[in-house]
Amino acid sequence: MKISTGLIYRRAVDQMGSAQGKLAQMQAQLSSGRAVVKASDAPEQATAIQRLKSVIARQDGFEQNLQTTENRLGLEEAVLSSATTILARVKELAIQAANDSNSPIDRQILAIEIDELRGELLAAGNSKDVNGNYIFAGSRVKKPAFYTDSRGDVVYQGDQTRNLVDVGENRQIFINRPGSDIFTQVPRTQQDGSVKGVGFFKALDDLSMAMKTSNRVGIDQGVADLDEMQKSMTLAIAKVGSGMTVVDSQKNMLEEVRLQLKTALSNVEDIDYAEAVTDMKKKIVSLEAAQSSFAQISNLNLFDYISR
Repeated sequence: MKISTGLIYRRAVDQMGSAQGKLAQMQAQLSSGRAVVKASDAPEQATAIQRLKSVIARQDGFEQNLQTTENRLGLEEAVLSSATTILARVKELAIQAANDSNSPIDRQILAIEIDELRGELLAAGNSKDVNGNYIFAGSRVKKPAFYTDSRGDVVYQGDQTRNLVDVGENRQIFINRPGSDIFTQVPRTQQDGSVKGVGFFKALDDLSMAMKTSNRVGIDQGVADLDEMQKSMTLAIAKVGSGMTVVDSQKNMLEEVRLQLKTALSNVEDIDYAEAVTDMKKKIVSLEAAQSSFAQISNLNLFDYISR
């Protein structure tokens, strides 16, 4: 095979170009801290990196949903705790009104406070979140959960919808609860032994009227109603607490998964600096050797090169 000077030059230039390209790639990797700077450099590795990033992004979405759920449950807990405190005060007043030492005027005065506390409970039922949505209205979040009709009766105008949010792979959590599950109807035993449900706020109105008219039977019924109301409120708070426990557990689990995924991503994506610096030094030496050889070869003619 004939060897031309041009062929020798081309081969030398190709070798130097290849060495320079590898060195530039290594410099880019060191600069970015990434083993794969361009997907074309390592398609399979780049695909694995993209897949891991996609899974991590999904976990980040789950974390945001958990935070939203935690905030919502925390708000519900605060509202229900306040309502529980109000109910305790109402019961205290009702028991006081049931004492025979109180005069009709005394009971009327106590009833005034009952009415004020009833208003506070109604306001609690119509609490809003930071976005101005009514938290106990089900899916009808733009309207108050409870409103007072023309007869003065409080009516629930929300629905029974409970919204679920994704907080993990194949894991969902309820983010709300209808007001009718909290400010529930109060069961009353009738004279014939049957049980009839009375609206939460209607029971408070009946108690207020019984106190204003010194109706001892009505007052005693009001005390019994308040026992049921407190049970219902306690159950609602327990459900909120259970939900927050689930959120905490899921957050811990999610954090472990995200840590594992990020470790896996780091193993695939991040460059080993010690190894990369050593490799770059080798490539620099190789390039300098190629450049030195080319400089020597370029000063020879073909006959001298073959003779050597």
